[in-house]
Amino acid sequence: MKGIQKNLLLLFYILAGIVFGAMLANLCRNVSFLSWLSYYQSIGFSADAPFVLDLSVIKITFGFSMGISVAQIFTIALAIFLYNKTRIR
Repeated sequence: MKGIQKNLLLLFYILAGIVFGAMLANLCRNVSFLSWLSYYQSIGFSADAPFVLDLSVIKITFGFSMGISVAQIFTIALAIFLYNKTRIR
């Protein structure tokens, strides 16, 4: 049970880091000396050119896209650091 709690807590920390990083990147977008925090890169299959599997009877389309900003990288690293400092009894 303790292992499940630790995994859920890590997932919570990482998701909180992602959300907080996205908010931080959005806030820093218009601040000139902090605008570098809002730089992001999108990876995956784009919506314009997804992977299509056509079997003549059924057509399956696969797509995946993920974007990450510099602020999110910092906040995810901070979340993992804080997770390591958290004690679970």
